[in-house]
Amino acid sequence: MKKQLLAAAIGTLVAAPSIALADKGPTVYGKVNVSYENYDNGTDDQWELNSNASRIGVKGALDLDFQNVQAIYQAEFEIDVDNGDSGGGETFDQRNIYGGFTHANLGTLIAGKFDTPFKKAQLDVDLFDNLGGDISSILGGEERVSNIIQYSTPKLADVITLNLAMIPGEGDDKAGETRDNAADAFSSSVVFDNGTIFGAVAYDSEVTTNIYDADFAGIGEDLYLVDAVRVSGGARIQNFELGAIYQKSETSDDVAGMSYEDSSYILSGAFSLNRLKLKAQYGLTSMDQTDDDLTLMALGADYKVGDKSKIFGYYANAEADENTSSLEDTYFGVGFEHKFSM
Repeated sequence: MKKQLLAAAIGTLVAAPSIALADKGPTVYGKVNVSYENYDNGTDDQWELNSNASRIGVKGALDLDFQNVQAIYQAEFEIDVDNGDSGGGETFDQRNIYGGFTHANLGTLIAGKFDTPFKKAQLDVDLFDNLGGDISSILGGEERVSNIIQYSTPKLADVITLNLAMIPGEGDDKAGETRDNAADAFSSSVVFDNGTIFGAVAYDSEVTTNIYDADFAGIGEDLYLVDAVRVSGGARIQNFELGAIYQKSETSDDVAGMSYEDSSYILSGAFSLNRLKLKAQYGLTSMDQTDDDLTLMALGADYKVGDKSKIFGYYANAEADENTSSLEDTYFGVGFEHKFSM
């Protein structure tokens, strides 16, 4: 009897806030993505159970005393389902976290730690996000940064959004300089999406990220900043999905008299038939000074077992053509994903 009363009391406490805030209250959401895979880097060959960016978060909007203005917020954390350690012995690792304001006609202003407009300009092209075939295996610019302030326009003509973000350095020393200005780095994008066709053009200026050309030359990321352009596009046509990215990244300033540069492209495609989705992805990054190429190839299949659940299998390979000791990664795995919100 006592156990029944305790369960009822807990249920009441949990349900009451949900009822009170039902019109604008917080949404708890997340996903669990786990894979069992073989990883071979040319030296070690082992089986691993991996948690692939599993997460839990809360987000919502609050009406304010100003007409048509809402306060918005999000707090999202990565959780490692395989071993409970998200790094450094911590249970949670911060992902996209911000607060801000939104207005239907004026746009949205947020500040915190979150993905740059440049990163988000990949749109739906990366079909192996957070797995061994992720485009970040050969592509820089996939950054989630701290101390970022971003303004986004409302959708223009219901299809176009402009995003502009600035990032103060807050006194950090980078590339031999102290970054202490109001805005030391910028990230921006123009995004088009009408439901069938999508595309984006993005630009980063003096952003902290990696260039593989510099990495392979032994230049540490603390010695340079990056300017980059990304153009992406694709289509969703009946059962088919097609996507492509072209990107050019270069050091903002010469490093010891040398300029380092990556030129990259990604191609992806998928075909869906009822619950089954077959997908493939290929990428190439050509490096300037080191005269080497990085290649990425991934094949996979997803099978929906519910509205928000799937099982999957995939194979991926990322390697350097010449300097094979620097990169030669092969993955083969199976896994599942469950998404939830309440």
